[in-house]
Amino acid sequence: MKQRDRVAMTAPEVTAFLEGSRKLQLATINRDGTPHLVTMYYAMAGGLITFWTYRASQKARNLSRDPRVTCLVETGDEYFDLRGVQVQGVVRPVEDPAEVLQIGRRIAAVMAGAHDGLPDDYIEHTARKRLGYVVEPVRVISWDHSKLLQPGGAVPSS
Repeated sequence: MKQRDRVAMTAPEVTAFLEGSRKLQLATINRDGTPHLVTMYYAMAGGLITFWTYRASQKARNLSRDPRVTCLVETGDEYFDLRGVQVQGVVRPVEDPAEVLQIGRRIAAVMAGAHDGLPDDYIEHTARKRLGYVVEPVRVISWDHSKLLQPGGAVPSS
């Protein structure tokens, strides 16, 4: 068995990992073809990554030209602690104000774990200036290097 296969997460592990995280690295494509990489808070909805951003942001302009994205969620500092999920896909823009507000409220709830949360009046105010996005996965790549450890903590010799 290849090491790549040994470290891959199962579909339920991927879902739990994404639902248990708050931030991702979002890569969009600039007009000149270079990557535009930013950190974003996100929330899961119906098993899909959702995020929002200001309508005039660089990432919104990039996504209006080319809806392809790569999202990376990762944790770990030591080699055998490394875990991550990379989602390659296309975004579906969300422009309906009520749906954008719902995305914002979900993200605010996620952020509440790191902060005191965002006041609802702020969310409502800023939602009017934002677009929401839903990431439709094309390819999902995952890794959990703790799977390389044998029972008892021994490192396999392959």
